[in-house]
Amino acid sequence: MKLVPKRVDPDIRREQIADAVIDEIVERGLRSVTLARIAERTGLAIGSIRHYFGDTVREVMRFTFGVLVQRAVRRAGAMFDDPIARIIDVIAFTAPTSEQERKENIAMVEYRVMARTDPELAADITATSLAGVEVIRSLLRDALADRAIDEEALHREAFLLFALVEGFSFSSALFATPLCETDVHAALTATLHRLRGAYPPLDKPSITGR
Repeated sequence: MKLVPKRVDPDIRREQIADAVIDEIVERGLRSVTLARIAERTGLAIGSIRHYFGDTVREVMRFTFGVLVQRAVRRAGAMFDDPIARIIDVIAFTAPTSEQERKENIAMVEYRVMARTDPELAADITATSLAGVEVIRSLLRDALADRAIDEEALHREAFLLFALVEGFSFSSALFATPLCETDVHAALTATLHRLRGAYPPLDKPSITGR
């Protein structure tokens, strides 16, 4: 009886290759990634990797970047009814608080550093960052719906919150261990309550009386 080769799910195989790229970046840096090193880490032949991504390592790198973004988005989890809790959780889920998240974050930071001299990658990074700012601004609009705040101030506050996200990211990349989830939530809760307190309720006059 002729044996039929076991069919491998292409999506699972691509994720396996992406994980190998992430491990290589964490251990040696992004510029060390080659098809040969990916093959060594996965146990696949270079020909098999080319079957999924073509002849250059470039497509593997772009796919891995997409995987990193998708995983960060998936961590957002359930959305709370309370708008303050919702925005705190969305930002908190972007902070690396497990070893796997820390590794993925290190890889993302390496991509962002490389984008400084790589126009194509810079375009991907910029698009991702702008989308992140927009998500935070939308959530912040809900969280401050009962406050007197104009669009300019809303944009500024969203930008500052996104800078906090980036601060968590770069700090984690430098630390030997993941961030403490309790500390992240405490910092975000204090920040959001201070932010709300900076703007008067809609049904009350502002401090200046204007």
